Amino acid sequence: MLREKGTEPAFTGKYLKNKKNGTYICAGCGNELFSSETKFDSGTGWPSFWTPVSKDNVEEEVDNRFGMHRTEVTCKKCGGHLRHIFDDSPTPTGQRFCINSISLKFKEQKE
Repeated sequence: MLREKGTEPAFTGKYLKNKKNGTYICAGCGNELFSSETKFDSGTGWPSFWTPVSKDNVEEEVDNRFGMHRTEVTCKKCGGHLRHIFDDSPTPTGQRFCINSISLKFKEQKE
């Protein structure tokens, strides 16, 4: 999915219910993408974040596939497909980075 721009089925990803503290990195290259501090339960079935670790670590591009107008988010370092961004979040940014678990790895923060 990271390279084919696919979407994992809702409510199946291993990081959907992860509540540990740490950093989510790109499964393809290890680029730091999201902090557990910005993760929230959107009820959509995919891990959701209200902002990336740095806007310099992700790229956004228009995705008009399947007759929908969306914004795709990819890893800036390797181009891996992470999923999409939506402007429907009640969080401080108003954005919901709706991400495939399979596109991520998790580095737990040690106490």
